[in-house]
Amino acid sequence: MYVRGIRGAITVKQNEESEILDATSELLKTIVKENDVNPEDICSVFVTVTHDITATFPARTIRQMPGWELVPLMCSLEIDVPGSLPKCIRLMVQVNTTKQQNEMKHVYLNEAVKLRPDLKSI
Repeated sequence: MYVRGIRGAITVKQNEESEILDATSELLKTIVKENDVNPEDICSVFVTVTHDITATFPARTIRQMPGWELVPLMCSLEIDVPGSLPKCIRLMVQVNTTKQQNEMKHVYLNEAVKLRPDLKSI
């Protein structure tokens, strides 16, 4: 058994609570589906946002998902590098698995596909 990190990112168009929560939920659900994991397999989820996302904590929506109540979550602010992708939510999902590193499916949605064009996006 290994602890593997699964990366993901998604952008929103507006700094609005409902859009941020919906996008975070979409991203996490896609990561879980693509990697065939469930909350019991998850060690923790680290969430970062760019400086222009302030309307809510993205982790709120994860906490409300069935089975995710006990998964440790942490939100943080992404480094504000000039020219970086705006309005972006990133997840680092740490999972217990028997899969190899190259079997992890990282997920980049909306404008976030620009972050890692070398990785296959959904």
